[in-house]
Amino acid sequence: MVDCHKLFLKFNSIIELNAKRKESLRTSREAVRNKIRIFFKEKQNGLYPRFHGQGSFMMNTIIKPLDGEFDIDDGIYFLVKQQPLQSIDTFHRWICEAVDGHTKEKPIDKITCARVVYKGHYHIDLPIYYIVEGSCPKLAHKRDGWISSDPKTFIKWFQSKTDDKGQLRRIVRYLKAWSDCKSGTLPSGLIFSILATENIIFNARDDIALYETLKNIKNKLDSNFTCYRPTTPTCEDLLKEYSQTNKEYFKNQIDRMISSAKKALDDNTSQKDACKEWQKHFGDRFPCHLIEDKTDELLSAAFTTPSLTFPNRPIIPKKPGGFA
Repeated sequence: MVDCHKLFLKFNSIIELNAKRKESLRTSREAVRNKIRIFFKEKQNGLYPRFHGQGSFMMNTIIKPLDGEFDIDDGIYFLVKQQPLQSIDTFHRWICEAVDGHTKEKPIDKITCARVVYKGHYHIDLPIYYIVEGSCPKLAHKRDGWISSDPKTFIKWFQSKTDDKGQLRRIVRYLKAWSDCKSGTLPSGLIFSILATENIIFNARDDIALYETLKNIKNKLDSNFTCYRPTTPTCEDLLKEYSQTNKEYFKNQIDRMISSAKKALDDNTSQKDACKEWQKHFGDRFPCHLIEDKTDELLSAAFTTPSLTFPNRPIIPKKPGGFA
C-alpha cells in the first residue's frame, strides 16, 4: 500500500497557521476588544462586555485559504439579570460604532454578527450575546431574534473528542482545504468539524484515516442527509437548507474523493501517481514535488555501468575511418 502519510503532514504544515501568525491574530483581537470596552465604559449604560473566542481559531482547525483572507470569531457577552430592553438592532449598531475607524474598511453589520475587516488579510466576526447566570447564552440574530446558542460548549465538545496526536484536527483541516479548492459549494468548516468528529476512523497514517473517515461520512449521509449540532441549539440541522443541486454536488465530490483515495492507496499505484490522485482534490498545495523521483538516477546508472565483456567473442578489426 502506497504511503503518503509524510506528504499529508507536510500538507498540514502548509495550510495551517504558524505560531507567529496566530500571535498576530491574538494581538489584533485584543485591540478590537479594547475598543469595545472603552466604548461601553464611556457610554455608561450599565452594560459591560466580556469576550470569549470561538470557531476554528479556538479549536485550532483554522487554515490559510487560497484567497488569503480568513476569519476569526470572537463572542461578545453581556452578563445581565434579564433580557435587555434594547433591541437587537441597537446592540449591532453599538458594536459597529465601537469598532468604526479601527481599520480602513467600514465595519459590516451582518445578520449574526458585526465584522471588522482587515482587507486582503482577514476579518474578525463579533457575534453578540446576552447571558443570565445559569442559563444558555442568547445570540442577537437580526432575523430570528434572541436565539439560544452556546459556542463555548461546542468547543468543549470538540476538544473532548480530539486525540493526543492531533489527527482529528488535521482531518478537519484537510476537509476544509478540500472545500477551499472546489468551485462548487461544499459544507462550512462547522459542518465538516461535526461530520469528521462523529465519523472519524483513527489510523497511524493520515491518508488511510482520511479515506476511512470519508467512507463513514458518505454512508452516514446516504442513510440520512443531516448534520445536527451536538450542543445548543441541538435541534438545528445545519444541512437543512441545502438545495438539491448543492446536495448532489457534495455527494458527487465525496464519491470522487473516495475513488481517488482508493486508487492512491492501491498497491499497484506508484507514489507519484498516488500523489496526483490526492492533488486532484487539494490542488497544487499538496506537495507532490517532494516525492523523490528515482528515474533519472536509474537511467544514469544504466549508462555508466561498465560494458559487459564476452571472452569467447572474436574481436572484429575496425575498417579505415573508424567503422566496424
